Amino acid sequence: MSVHELRRKSGDSSEKITINLGVVDLGQIDLLVQEGFYSNRTDLIRTAIRNQLATHAEVVKQTITRKAFVLGLEHYTRGDLEALQSAGEKLQIQVLGMASIADDVTPELARATIESVVVLGALHASKAVKAALADRTH
Repeated sequence: MSVHELRRKSGDSSEKITINLGVVDLGQIDLLVQEGFYSNRTDLIRTAIRNQLATHAEVVKQTITRKAFVLGLEHYTRGDLEALQSAGEKLQIQVLGMASIADDVTPELARATIESVVVLGALHASKAVKAALADRTH
């Protein structure tokens, strides 16, 4: 089976999240933006997150190795899954980043070939495939 790396397109490699902040924290962020330390709120938040990830980089690296995660972007095609089905094999998807299942993969094929799904990041698949794999997604 071959797994193909997705090409990065603008917007494809990011996900929107929502956070709640106290008004005092938000005011302090706005002050730092106003004083020119950051271009906007998002700039400060991204910088803070990157700093925390850098602080804990060794733990992340060890955990990826220990849990056998694939790091980055993984794409599973209908052909990949059909080859697994023909071989009588099952796939355990473990990705830190983004896993993508092609739009032409049917829910039946996904259930027949994907044993489990653990994605820390984003899983892109049709609603039908996500529903079919809901009991296998952790």
